[in-house]
Amino acid sequence: MREYIKRKINGKTVLSLFILSNIFGVTMLMVTIPEVMQYSKGLKILDLMSTGYDIQYVNTLFSTLGKAGRDLYLYHQLPLDLIYPALFGISSCLVLCYFLNKIGKFDGKLFFLCLLPLCSGLFDYGENIGIISMLRSYPNISALQVQTTSIFTVLKSTFAAIFFIALICILLLVVKNKYSKRKI
Repeated sequence: MREYIKRKINGKTVLSLFILSNIFGVTMLMVTIPEVMQYSKGLKILDLMSTGYDIQYVNTLFSTLGKAGRDLYLYHQLPLDLIYPALFGISSCLVLCYFLNKIGKFDGKLFFLCLLPLCSGLFDYGENIGIISMLRSYPNISALQVQTTSIFTVLKSTFAAIFFIALICILLLVVKNKYSKRKI
């Protein structure tokens, strides 16, 4: 896998996937999430609850959203969020690989950091499947559905946060290496 990725990472591919991923991300943040939240009376939708939620919160949110808000969530927000995790996972993996390659650390143990966004994307799919299931079965939501989906949400957020911290650290190494070479 490492060799396949190494052959595929080039600036143009990485940048194109990064831009495409961010188009989907920005569309959700600026369009579909605000559409759903117009019905939520200030309650955050489940995708944005990085520390998780319980059955009481889910029932309150879904009740507050009403049929129109739940339909927007199910048919406008979640379809985009079924594409975004793959784009985020792959593009973020490649971004990290690209910069690791730039500093000569691609073949070392740091390569495994590239798996963080892929894990986040997988957990995002678990979250999305859980939210779809809960929206479809509302008001008959089980505590197990909520607990499982909440765990996926927390894991998605945790892996994404660790990825961003790793990315910042690697970008700092890229800058350090660039300035170190200039002094020589």
